[in-house]
Amino acid sequence: MKFELKTENENFSKSFSNVLRNFFKLAIVIFFFDISLKLAIVSRHYRIEYNCKLLSVDKSKPNFKKLSRLSNLKSKQKIWEFCREAFK
Repeated sequence: MKFELKTENENFSKSFSNVLRNFFKLAIVIFFFDISLKLAIVSRHYRIEYNCKLLSVDKSKPNFKKLSRLSNLKSKQKIWEFCREAFK
């Protein structure tokens, strides 16, 4: 007659590894989300800077519209002041 005793150690190690795996996946998702947000901020900053420089050379209506969308300013005077203040 053979007697076997199953222990819960295997169950515990499997569940622990699953928890660790899920935690690691969540950490990676949060890390990449943070990087994407920072890249979006940097990208917006450089688009504003480029459009302000472009506006100083060519004062056309499309340039004002682009800067108006990026900076949420409506009047041309406020856009000019914004460009002067932002890039002294």
